[in-house]
This record gives sequence, structure tokens and C-alpha cells, in this order.
Amino acid sequence: MTRRYAILAPHRFETDAKTAHGVIRYGSDDVVAIVDSALAGKRVKDVLPFLESDAPIVATVPDALEYSPTALLIGTAPKGGGLPADWRDAVLAAIDAKLEIVSGLHDILGDDREFRFRAQAAGTTIWDVREPPDVPLFSGAVYDVAAPILLTVGNDCAVGKMTVSLELVRAAREAGCNARFVPTGQTGIIVAGWGISVDRVIADFAAGAAEQLVLYAAHEGADLIVVEGQGALNHPAYAAVTLALMTGCAPDAVILVCDPRRTAIESYGTPTLGYAELVELHERMLATVKPAKVLGIALRTAGSSDREARAEIERATRETGLPADDVVRFGPERLYAAISPVMTKGSPLRAEGPHE
Repeated sequence: MTRRYAILAPHRFETDAKTAHGVIRYGSDDVVAIVDSALAGKRVKDVLPFLESDAPIVATVPDALEYSPTALLIGTAPKGGGLPADWRDAVLAAIDAKLEIVSGLHDILGDDREFRFRAQAAGTTIWDVREPPDVPLFSGAVYDVAAPILLTVGNDCAVGKMTVSLELVRAAREAGCNARFVPTGQTGIIVAGWGISVDRVIADFAAGAAEQLVLYAAHEGADLIVVEGQGALNHPAYAAVTLALMTGCAPDAVILVCDPRRTAIESYGTPTLGYAELVELHERMLATVKPAKVLGIALRTAGSSDREARAEIERATRETGLPADDVVRFGPERLYAAISPVMTKGSPLRAEGPHE
């Protein structure tokens, strides 16, 4: 189905509305209005020009109704994933207006008694994007997938792993490759219309969820499967999700995504790691299960000048010997052209002798 989104992001649209930004830039559904009273009267392009959207920003949900939305999207996914208490009235107003509610929060809005009953009375629905399906344990079937599997990893959360994945898929398709994006988080799922939010899956089954996503993409006949990464391998809170993706999707190659301005894991103070150390860390971990190499580095250089961005790209290449680029600022074509000739299938490690 197609949707016309009004996006709810009061006082957050310009700063931390990652879900809103991703859907505006990469989604196929129309975004007709943003609800953020702090920016009311402006348009998206006035606030965030890189999103290239002319959608108006309004103060309230009733104001957004003038643009005929069919759904209200919760535009942020804050740490902990809770719905801010002062957003409830806006969600209820949207429900009463018969809008579908689309939420990537950890809070399952469909389990909220008031929301559920009001939606039933209004004849509308709630799509809780993060609510996972039942998934099996990891089986190893992913090792038989014929298409190369590329995984993005990062030096922290929110450094652009989804963006890089989507940009590389676009470049691959323009080069004639039938590439498939595999969404593993709430924004990617909303953009693609399918997927599993791996961070919501019970830990024992998270690798199985990643495997099922790759198997689905392979069943669709992909020549290249690009898996959206999550978290960071040295993240104090989210490393488990990162590790589940690294084992569960069984990558044949890895792209390292970094924000070079980050010196510490956001909100925790844990030091971020340098390019060479990150390459070594990921390759060493993968070498114990299914060996795979880091083929390139994608940098998020927003806030830097072109000159500063190119200097950082050169530094990343100098320190690692790997191709590097900012696929948003300079386009994904050069990085894809550098990595595509060296993407090959790998095999998992197998111990000699009997094993269970």
C-alpha cells in the first residue's frame, strides 16, 4: 500500500529525527507535512536542504490534516524507544482523524489500551514496525546463499549505516547489478516496506532473524545482498545486535561506516576506535566464524567543508590501504566501483572430525 505521511517530531525534527530524515530522503511514500511547532511556517528544505523536500512544517496534527495525509509517522526513535508523554494527544488526534499510526518505537503502541480502543472505534490501524515476527534459531542455511552478502558496520550508532547501504544498492543497480537492500531497523523497514527490527528480537533468535532476512532477499533473486548494520561492536549497550548481524547474515564482505568527529560512543563516553583498529577488530571476529574482509570505508562528513571531507577520506585510505569516500556528499559510484570487483563468496569455518 502507498501512504501519505504526516511526520510527528515536535522540537526534534532538525536535530535527532533520524526516522523522519530517512523516510523523507529514501522512502517511496509521499511526506506531505511535518509536525513541529518550533519550526512551523517553514518548509523542510529551509531547515535541512539535503533532504530536498518541499513539505511544509506545521504546528499541530489538525494543521497537518489540511494536506490530506493517510498516516502519522512517529519521526524519532529516542534511546529506550518510549513515546514522549506530551506526544499522546497528537497521536490520539491522528487516530480520531482516521490516520494509520506508523511507529518505530520500542513501545508497542498497539498494546496501549487507549490507543488500541480509539483506533478500533475510528476504524484505523497501528503499524508497530519494531514488533518482530516469530523467527527460528540460526540454522546455517545462509551459508548456501549464492549471492555475495555485504554488511555495513560502524564506529557508533547513527553514523549512516542505513544510508550507506541504500546508496550502495542504488549504485549497484545503476551498474546493472540486481542488488537488494536488507532492512534490519525501524527506519529501513519503513523505507523498504519489509524487514525485521533485529534489536527487538530475543537474543537467542537475533542471528536467526538476520539469517531469515538474507534468505528472503536471496529468494527474490538478488545478485548482491546489502545488509543494513546496527550499533557498533564496542558499543556498551548495542554490541549484541551488531554481533548478531555479523554472525547471522554471514557476510562475505564488510563496509566500515564512520563519523570521524565522534571521539566517544554517544551517551557512554566509551572511546571510539581508529580506522585501522576497527578493520582489524571486525575481520578478527569474523575470522572465527566465516572469514570476511573490510573492503572499504564510508565516511559521514556532514558539517565539514569539501576540503576537510577530502582530507579525511585521504587519511582513512592512508591508514588502512582501503578505498574511502562519503557516498552522500560525493556519490556512491566511486566506492562501489572500487569494491565490486573484489566481492567474492566465502565459506564458513568447519572443524575437522565429528561435530554436533
